[in-house]
Amino acid sequence: MPRVLALAALAVAVGLTATLAAGPPPAPSTPPAAAPASAGSELAAAAAVSHEADFVTRVRRLTYDGRRAGEGYFSPDGKKLVFQSEREPGDPFYQIYLLDLGSGETRRISPGMGKTTCSFVRPGTNEILFASTHHDPRSLDLQREELEARASGRERRYAWDYDPEMELYVADATTLALRRLTDARGYDAEASYSPDGKWIVFSSTRSGYQDGASNGAGGAALDAAAKTERAKKLETDPSYYGEIYLMPAEGGEPKRLTDVPGYDGGPFFTASGSRIVWRRFSENGLIADVWSMKPDGSDQRRITDFGAMSWAPWTDPKERYILFASNKLGFSNFEIYLVDIDGKKEPVRVTYRDGFDGLPVLSPDGRTLAWTSTRHGEPGGQIFVGQWNDAAALAAIAAAPSRKPSGAGASQ
Repeated sequence: MPRVLALAALAVAVGLTATLAAGPPPAPSTPPAAAPASAGSELAAAAAVSHEADFVTRVRRLTYDGRRAGEGYFSPDGKKLVFQSEREPGDPFYQIYLLDLGSGETRRISPGMGKTTCSFVRPGTNEILFASTHHDPRSLDLQREELEARASGRERRYAWDYDPEMELYVADATTLALRRLTDARGYDAEASYSPDGKWIVFSSTRSGYQDGASNGAGGAALDAAAKTERAKKLETDPSYYGEIYLMPAEGGEPKRLTDVPGYDGGPFFTASGSRIVWRRFSENGLIADVWSMKPDGSDQRRITDFGAMSWAPWTDPKERYILFASNKLGFSNFEIYLVDIDGKKEPVRVTYRDGFDGLPVLSPDGRTLAWTSTRHGEPGGQIFVGQWNDAAALAAIAAAPSRKPSGAGASQ
């Protein structure tokens, strides 16, 4: 199974399989009556809810508007949540929004056209970082083409295209003034700030568009055959060239931190800023695991060896464990797991719902878990929040067995 199919599993699980219909999604209708459940299935469902409640309680849905929403990240003071959502009339792509958790007021931060993703609030400021293609002259045409495709009635699967026009921007949350940070051919996205707000870590496929790159690593200029091979790879699997970079928060020349064939992405600093966690795909794209390194790219350590697609790592505020998502239990069934910070133990399952539960994020005080889920039973993921039980997480890790290598992990 190539990496594109592994990534398709994520799209299917989040409920992004699109039955392409005209206009906004229809208003919710009364759901059909459920088929009678056997006593055994009822007991199993009750047991699953009980297990999940060991870790997270008082679960509630946070976002309702639009076709889909996800990737919610708390502001450093825990009072706001920045996230992406498809909810603008005439725009079939994500835009970035800021939610005031006290008042419930939601404001769009991104320009309202083009594709956007992966937002983050800069500590000590009112600036919001995100990736966008709105500068692309084709943006409105691409929106129209997508809407026409939906109106055609064809059924197709959502696919993240790693648009090489994706660049990093910063917006002032008050004035909405924009500042562009990157300007290199290739997908620049999946960015976040260091805790002191001085650095940005992000994923980029720029090495695949440079003459001195072959399989994602720097090197001598490519010959004709290598250029042809690279062009084919960029056409079929551009994420293969994804690597992790670090740059000053005000912009500037990025420093490349990873140099391994295959997709490295989704990086975040730990709460102290002493390390970066991210996910690394195997070269053949079959699986992904969670990794950790110092901010200079040294001391790269593999945290999980789960034999599955494990991604979206997030550390607790005291850096004792990592939450992440994995499809260990099935191609399109993603659940949230937790693992000790050094990866010495086997991961522990947190959520127990079919479909997608992923992109876990803890509030700065560690008391609230926010994540993206399809547990509401409607097409497209939405953001949920719940009260997090830190003591239960620590107890579960302490009781977990030592890690056993799966033998199918990502490249060392």
